[in-house]
Amino acid sequence: MIPAREFDGKRVALFGLGGSGMATAQALIAGGASVLAWDDNPESVAKANAAGIATGDLRAADWASYSAFVLSPGVPLTHPKPHWSVDLARAAGVEIIGDIELFARERAAHAPKAPFIAITGTNGKSTTTALTAHILASAGRDTQMGGNIGRAVMTLDPLRDDRFYVVECSSYQIDLSPSINPTAGILLNLTPDHLDRHGTMQHYAAIKERLVAGSDVAIVGVDDSYCAQIADRLERAGKEVVRISKRLPLTDGLFADGTDLMEARDGRYERIGFLEGIGSLRGQHNAQNALAAVAACLKVGLDLGEIQAGLESFPGLAHRMEQVGRKGRILFVNDSKATNADAAAPALSSFPRIYWIAGGLPKEGGIEPLRSFFPRIAKAYLIGEAAPAFAATLGEAVPFEISGTLAAAVEHAAQDASEDGAEAVVLLSPACASFDQFRNFEVRGEAFRQAVAAIPGMEPIRGDRR
Repeated sequence: MIPAREFDGKRVALFGLGGSGMATAQALIAGGASVLAWDDNPESVAKANAAGIATGDLRAADWASYSAFVLSPGVPLTHPKPHWSVDLARAAGVEIIGDIELFARERAAHAPKAPFIAITGTNGKSTTTALTAHILASAGRDTQMGGNIGRAVMTLDPLRDDRFYVVECSSYQIDLSPSINPTAGILLNLTPDHLDRHGTMQHYAAIKERLVAGSDVAIVGVDDSYCAQIADRLERAGKEVVRISKRLPLTDGLFADGTDLMEARDGRYERIGFLEGIGSLRGQHNAQNALAAVAACLKVGLDLGEIQAGLESFPGLAHRMEQVGRKGRILFVNDSKATNADAAAPALSSFPRIYWIAGGLPKEGGIEPLRSFFPRIAKAYLIGEAAPAFAATLGEAVPFEISGTLAAAVEHAAQDASEDGAEAVVLLSPACASFDQFRNFEVRGEAFRQAVAAIPGMEPIRGDRR
């Protein structure tokens, strides 16, 4: 745990008692703060009481006595309208912050030299965070990873100048972190997302920009217009900027040339790494993730040999293009995290011949946005509520069957792929939510793993998933 010592002896109000909220309350108490916490869910309040956290309805609190109000990131700050607790804090002139802000203040006060890499973006945050932490740890650095992935940030090991912190940040967390100041800040990309909570794309982009604006070096993907403009704006303001691109040869920055990772500087080009043969980093989207991780690791002192070794040993993230088994020429890939068409596109773009398992609880727009990938699909196996609508979209463009269940889809896809005679992949990338048949995408992905493991002659892929 990182005790929040900057609030020692002060009174702090806190709203939101989920996992990160509980951890934040405990960090504040460990640092000497007097905390009053609340939640709209009575069960969460009872759980906090059982953990020794003082609770009370903040509607009746003496707001003038509080030094800060700590808000959980899942609670609306601005849109569609501020939560009632936000209105009360603002009326009393109490600053509103989140757990990432507590971390930033503790680091500034007690371990300002601790390398801090913060990652945000609409897509790829979790893979880039996990990859960066893996490279650092595999190079022997004392590495802590958390934030919007894995552990809540205040549950990480105590701050030390020789300890490396890799933190994934959502837009909600950044919005509550006015003094965030990473050693290396990464902004991967921006596409419309969470606009119900941010109102407009411009506001969403402005929040994301804060992370790199406060960093020592801003690492910015420039393959979309929003991020390209942010990179230009930061550079004009005197910020050190490293541009990255998964597809554009840059004149200055890092870019991907096929599976080669290239650096352009002063009109000269140098290969600084490669992704050839690294199955866990297949696809253009992962080239962008790798480039960002490379740039950040260079900033905090790693050499190219250490970085390449980390790239090659990266196992990938569970349920995100996770290679789970191989039988002869057939690779089995779990991409259960792909809960809409946009999320399924990277996997479909990464393999030339696919036996595609898709379906579940449908999202708006269906799979029509994936039509450009239909020529790659040897056959589709449709499951769940979306099956009839997906069948109508596929029409005569792609052979398909309505398998109904995931277990049947895996069995039939494996049989058909084995008769193909070519290198192929059996891919679960549902382009749907899981809730019609599974509790969440993790349970769905685990069911796929188990179905694959039950196939006779299957060779499981563990650890280094190349």
